[in-house]
Amino acid sequence: MRRILAAAMTIALAAVGAAATGARADQTRHRGYDPQIKWGTCTDPSLVSRKAECGVLAVPIDYKQPDGPTLDLAVSRVKHTVPDAKYQGIMLVNPGGPGAKGQSLAVLGSLVPEDAGSAYDWIGFDPRGVGASKPTLTCDSDYAGFRRPEYLPTTTAIETTWLRRAERYARDCKKAGGSLLDHLKTQDSVRDMENIRLALGATQINFYGFSYGTYLGQVYATFYPSRVRRMVLDGVVNPARVWYDSNLDQDLAFDKNMKIYFGWLAKYDKIYHLGRTARAVERLYYAERARLSVKPAGGKIGSSEFTDVFLQAGYYVFGWEDIAQAFSDWVRKRDPGALEKLYLKNNPQEKGADNGYAIYLAVQCTDAAWPTSWTKWTSDNWEVHRRAPFETWANAWYNAPCRTWAGKPGIPTNVSGETVAPILLISETLDAATPFSGSLEVRKRFPRSALVEGVGGTTHAGSLFGDECVDNAVADYLAAGVLPKRRPGERSDKRCDPIPQPDPANGAPKPKRAPELLITH
Repeated sequence: MRRILAAAMTIALAAVGAAATGARADQTRHRGYDPQIKWGTCTDPSLVSRKAECGVLAVPIDYKQPDGPTLDLAVSRVKHTVPDAKYQGIMLVNPGGPGAKGQSLAVLGSLVPEDAGSAYDWIGFDPRGVGASKPTLTCDSDYAGFRRPEYLPTTTAIETTWLRRAERYARDCKKAGGSLLDHLKTQDSVRDMENIRLALGATQINFYGFSYGTYLGQVYATFYPSRVRRMVLDGVVNPARVWYDSNLDQDLAFDKNMKIYFGWLAKYDKIYHLGRTARAVERLYYAERARLSVKPAGGKIGSSEFTDVFLQAGYYVFGWEDIAQAFSDWVRKRDPGALEKLYLKNNPQEKGADNGYAIYLAVQCTDAAWPTSWTKWTSDNWEVHRRAPFETWANAWYNAPCRTWAGKPGIPTNVSGETVAPILLISETLDAATPFSGSLEVRKRFPRSALVEGVGGTTHAGSLFGDECVDNAVADYLAAGVLPKRRPGERSDKRCDPIPQPDPANGAPKPKRAPELLITH
């Protein structure tokens, strides 16, 4: 995933606003292709309430054939509300994934403190293949259904079952996506962003990216450095680890966060009655997981579904209490209702429900080549599992379709920001989905950037959730381009308290950002 406007900033706004308003894009267009957005009304209630416009932009499926077949991107716009003299240009937003819908994120500007977001036109879009963009990619709506095999491949039968499942899903996607699978790389979406800029007649873009969206921003800045005005990258992907290695990095980080969560559960043993020490809660968790591998709760929540429910605690502190109550209900009452509800929240059972997952694979499997040797996969994952058993094999099977994916793999972008304008990077120290090492790597590659760290925090992409120290840094930057002073060495430039852990004994304030804007992979 809000606060400082002074008189001096107002003067700065007038200057940059005049430049942003008066300048038009140097629009070099392909023969026969003139990007235009057909604007109309929105149907999403949050967009309607903010008087957004929604539209469609046709872009080439294959950018090597710019005059060939096109696909439609679903785009939205919430216009600036400041006088035109203070207008600061378009702000594209991406929520991550890859595979997350982004059209609704045009509302994000309203969450920036001190009204600093009101000087921009906020542009949301569903990336190619996602959501309201056409065509969408779905392969098997039942793939994340209940009663899946145990993740840990302790027998040949379990391993074979998962391998066949993964290979079948890859075949289903080949049948559903066809040649489109060759054109769903990050580089394709970056060129889509450039065509959104062209269609809007803007000289430059501003960009706010969360999670995978930070990688989208990095690659855009590498391709089009002079087109970048401002960028906020929150939950920063390490461009040196795309993507096989980054998933192994996640496994270690999630295991560490789960130990922190188990410690929190122990702290509130008088409420949840799950153990008085972190170690006791951890033993209980693994014991229940083993029990569910034999007999699923309510006939639906087996060990794999149980793991997936708890995984959310490794991403965000916001759902800790709900997961704790569901765990307690199961252990103390053998009531599976809350566990099932939490699983369905992140794994809906409906037609087309695998769209996000299909695009996740379509991007990650083809941005870079994955190992095809299953021997390497087993060697690497068992090695990591020995140190981090919570998520390692769950993550391996999540990504296993990449081993036989039909889309042609590309060459990862060598991300470079030497000439890019100053950008703002944000991360909590123990972010598991995008480990902190990625923020340090990008800070090094973008020498004019500044990094804000939520020290000791475990929340992923958590800006604009109400942490004043972090959100005020965002407001300062968006209002007048002001960044924290860059510090020498390999470290963050501004240190903030993290988003606080909930206190079920005394209550805790709810996040400003809506739950549907939480990002997972």
